[in-house]
Amino acid sequence: MSNLIKFKIDGVECMAEAGTYIIEAAKKNGVYIPTLCNMPNLKPKGSCRICTVKINGRLMTSCTTPVADGMEIESTSAEISELRKSIIELLFVSGNHFCPSCEKSGNCELQALGYLYQMMVPRFPFDFPVKGIDASSPKIIKDQNRCILCKRCIKSIKDAEDRSFFAFRGRGNHLEVVLDAELASTMTDAQAEEAMRNCPVGSIIVKEKGFAIPIGKRKFDHNPIGSNVKV
Repeated sequence: MSNLIKFKIDGVECMAEAGTYIIEAAKKNGVYIPTLCNMPNLKPKGSCRICTVKINGRLMTSCTTPVADGMEIESTSAEISELRKSIIELLFVSGNHFCPSCEKSGNCELQALGYLYQMMVPRFPFDFPVKGIDASSPKIIKDQNRCILCKRCIKSIKDAEDRSFFAFRGRGNHLEVVLDAELASTMTDAQAEEAMRNCPVGSIIVKEKGFAIPIGKRKFDHNPIGSNVKV
């Protein structure tokens, strides 16, 4: 017996298996919903709120909300687009993101979303927080100035005993993602590369390797983020 159900995104009828999270159901129907914290095959947390949609008049995160039969979802309305743009602007002003000097430029999802939502000058004042850069690891540099606390590294980079290399430290405005010093000494080149790749910004950079792909030929230099989502 089929578990397929029908729902609508911005008035377009779609189909997906019951229980599928909206963000994945949308992708399977060729609809791109942006996210900075969600990753396939990992438990969603709804940390970044970029994937917010409106369902029956309520704002909800599409990465943590299962699709239901007959559900009507708004994802590209002016209200939702403006909400996402404001979140992107807040992420820029709450850190120190200077794209021209960042190794992740062109591969950065936050930067790409800034272009997608046509962010010019943030409407909020820059915070210019004083944050540290941890270069003590033999494999990577952890730049707190660019971290957006998305938890991707915490959830995805683990050792053979399922221990995470990264963890939260502090609370409130002092919350930061740090690298476990003991586990860092055992990190392989492959794990370091994966950590950099999974980070949506330039907060995790592999040491002694830069511009392997030159600026101008990187992932989002020619194709906007989400353009790979096709039916």
